[in-house]
Amino acid sequence: MATTTGPHRFSNRGVRRTITPRSRGALTGFGLVLLGAWGALIPFVGPYFDYAYTPNHTWTWTAARFWLQVLPGGVTFFAGLLLLFTAHRVVAFLAAWSAIAAGAWYVVGPLLAPVWRANYLGTPVGDRTDVAVENIGMFYGLGAAIILLAAMAAGRFSVVGVRDMELASAAAERTIVMPDAAPVQTAAPVATRTPGETAHGAESDVPVGTPTPAYNGESTG
Repeated sequence: MATTTGPHRFSNRGVRRTITPRSRGALTGFGLVLLGAWGALIPFVGPYFDYAYTPNHTWTWTAARFWLQVLPGGVTFFAGLLLLFTAHRVVAFLAAWSAIAAGAWYVVGPLLAPVWRANYLGTPVGDRTDVAVENIGMFYGLGAAIILLAAMAAGRFSVVGVRDMELASAAAERTIVMPDAAPVQTAAPVATRTPGETAHGAESDVPVGTPTPAYNGESTG
């Protein structure tokens, strides 16, 4: 397994913690996409079949529907998309917790609506059975289902499995090895000789200060 040294070193442990198979969040992500789309659209299309809160008119926009239904539904929808397509553990983990918060808001939001204004959310239409089904399908049951799926996704992405280890090894093998910078070669220092020292470093037998005889071209034979 190729790794690099110096400032370009890659941590295999870090790769294992961040990279995960895309299929890990496929099921929960798809479920969150469906629940998010349902939660964001049902207040506008529900009146077609008398499944709504007042005002009981299709495609009627109100502030309460935005804050209590469309906003958490949109957060859940995009969190599900991230779980479907991301291969990054941290991104998937944050998406799962965002969906958990959106599901909790589906449960808590209707209870806090009267604090803002009386009849802020409206009232469910129909008889007692219809009212119970609308409360479950549009708020409390929907929020509980979102929390369940998102918590499952958060749990799956919080552990490192065997497939994660295999994926990390494959990613490390594809890592491009970046060579270190070549060492800078410096020039060798010029040796200096003192008088009376030969080129090999040994002292000469000739005493220091003795003049060297001049060569006159004659052979000494």
